[in-house]
Amino acid sequence: MKIAAIQSDILWEQPVANYRAYAPWIGAAAAAGARLVVLPEMFACGFSMDTSRICEPPGGPSTRFLVERAREHKLWVCGSIPELAPGATRPRNTLVLSSPEGELHRYRKIHPFTFAKEHEHYDAGERFVTVDIEGLRCTLFVCYDLRFADEFWATAAQTDAYIVVANWPKKRRLHWSTLARARAIENQAYVVAVNRVGVGDGLEYSGDSVIHDPWGETLASAAGQPTMLLAELDPQVVADARRKFPVLADRRVRPG
Repeated sequence: MKIAAIQSDILWEQPVANYRAYAPWIGAAAAAGARLVVLPEMFACGFSMDTSRICEPPGGPSTRFLVERAREHKLWVCGSIPELAPGATRPRNTLVLSSPEGELHRYRKIHPFTFAKEHEHYDAGERFVTVDIEGLRCTLFVCYDLRFADEFWATAAQTDAYIVVANWPKKRRLHWSTLARARAIENQAYVVAVNRVGVGDGLEYSGDSVIHDPWGETLASAAGQPTMLLAELDPQVVADARRKFPVLADRRVRPG
């Protein structure tokens, strides 16, 4: 399956302008044969803590944008949204995935980024989400989750590809690149790590989006400009890697 990762700038708290910017990228990805298009974390507004301004209900404008593009181009599209569920007091950083028919899947970020006080504005998610996308089992994560290897380990047996969307600052770009490769190698799975570029609320973002194969080899990568990465992902490559070098079979859980 061909996947497209859109590394973009994000206009701060300007959803409509960001929708206009993403629409041509998604169209280009469809024209290139992509079946899944991945947008960065908080693709419509940037990594803002002003939830009174930016949060949306389920089915809000950002979700509708994803659904409309998915239906228009007959492909899968995902990106994270500050989503406030009915009855909740605070939103969650929610990675929303739309099928070509508009069916929705939601992963809510398990690890809010306390260093930026995300935990004071967003509630944490509680469960993993893995979706079979046309035969490729994709497990969804958001940004800071990348630092927590046990979450990736817990889902490895059911995962062919980890999808990680982010707003990861330039000052910690080495961590981003190292952890993305490590998650691919240790779990023998693809990692599609999609970051933003530009400046948001005073922070600079270097992009460094990347797609690694189950051996940790780089299939596609980007530097500091808006761009689109394309790569072919094959679940049989994952199965073959795990059969030839059975690391997961040797994994042990510590007692207690």
